[in-house]
Amino acid sequence: MEFSRKSLVIKMLISAIFLLGLSSSSVAEFRLARHATTSTTIEYPALNCRKHSAVLTEFGGVGDGKTSNTEAFKAAIANLSQLAADGGGAQLVVPPGKWLTGSFNLTSHFTLFIHKDAVILGTQDESEWPHLPVLPSYGRGRDAPNGRFSSLIFGTNLTDVVITGNNGTIDGQGAYWWKKFKEEKLNVTRPYLIEIMYSSQVQISNLTLVNSPSWNVHPIYSSDIIIQHLTILAPVDSPNTDGIDPDSCTNTKIEDSFVVSGDDCIAVKSGWDQYGIKFNMPTKNLVIRRFTCISPDSATIALGSEMSGGIEDVRAEDITAINTQSGVRIKTAVGRGAYVKDIYVRRITLNTMKYVFWMTGSYGSHPDPGFDPKALPVIKGINYRDVVADNVTYSARLDGIENDPFTDICISNVNIKLTSKPKELQWNCTNIQGVTNQVTPEPCNLLPEKEIDCPFPEDRLPIDNVKLKTCSISGNF
Repeated sequence: MEFSRKSLVIKMLISAIFLLGLSSSSVAEFRLARHATTSTTIEYPALNCRKHSAVLTEFGGVGDGKTSNTEAFKAAIANLSQLAADGGGAQLVVPPGKWLTGSFNLTSHFTLFIHKDAVILGTQDESEWPHLPVLPSYGRGRDAPNGRFSSLIFGTNLTDVVITGNNGTIDGQGAYWWKKFKEEKLNVTRPYLIEIMYSSQVQISNLTLVNSPSWNVHPIYSSDIIIQHLTILAPVDSPNTDGIDPDSCTNTKIEDSFVVSGDDCIAVKSGWDQYGIKFNMPTKNLVIRRFTCISPDSATIALGSEMSGGIEDVRAEDITAINTQSGVRIKTAVGRGAYVKDIYVRRITLNTMKYVFWMTGSYGSHPDPGFDPKALPVIKGINYRDVVADNVTYSARLDGIENDPFTDICISNVNIKLTSKPKELQWNCTNIQGVTNQVTPEPCNLLPEKEIDCPFPEDRLPIDNVKLKTCSISGNF
């Protein structure tokens, strides 16, 4: 069993390297020009360019991988925040080196630029991770009922914030946290790598994120978000290392990214049971395109299970998954309330999957016993088209809720090729309603054949109209 596990990991690493090679042409271009023998100018795409610029070493930063730079980051951002107030904005450059740090907070009209030869290392000194209260739409932490550690890079109530680089690295050094989680020694929830709250005009791009203690990228209660050109890597057995989790967010775009994860590669969320219902902030107007996932035990894209503020108008296209448990999975339960509706997915390529289609109405997992058993979720308007899958164990498991069926499901133009030892029952369907067209293997009786092409909206969401500017930094890098 151990040998087969190692073989799977090796195969996935080979696949990851291969995919990264293929995807290099899609990575945003960076221009490097040498103006003198010791000076380089790097141009990069961003929401806004900045009038003021500084380098972390100007504030005492030491890039030896051993010296804590938490105070250097805080001092740099505090200083640049004052300069940014004149309307020109400010940027902090993390130069080549290994920069050990605890959690630090960003500011508005600000860019954090991580050089390609720079690594931000998350410290394992817990005293450098401040505690935060639980999220109001969750009611408790995901790991423990009390508070949570602040994320490595954190921001709240911000406008116009950019976290980018020319493919610099953020390393959460998560093994320390994974061990504590598995040994049930956590009193508060593990930190994430990047979390932005109550903010607008957010860009997270052109970075490599590795070994997060838990979730990697978590925008929450925010709007107008661009996430692109990320490479996110974690061991496939690492706990809860979700790639990107848009949570109660509006007008978000995720594209041109690659995730190897121990959990869902993308998890779309909006709060948990009665807390999410009360907070009442949906995730809506979400675009996901040109995205690749490897996650043997989880989903390429999960909708839920914390979806109690609602999820609507999600558009996913040109999605690839390899050695992954499922494609687009809907996860919900009695007590969640709210809805998942108007979901559109097209052009999916899957290889070596347990499930192609998976919907779960009995996910369970509640913050506490106070959830309302009458709070039934509405799941409707779920559309999948143009799917090619190979080496599949189950075509579909679609389980709605008794007396609360999932409705208006549409699946068209799907070709699924099975593994050499597939399950005999390929379509397991309960409490659902919908139609299919040109789908093989033959779907269940609850999804009868109808001549239809499942819809996919052709209008553009507002986030697609945002144009990035060409910005620059100069220095002796």
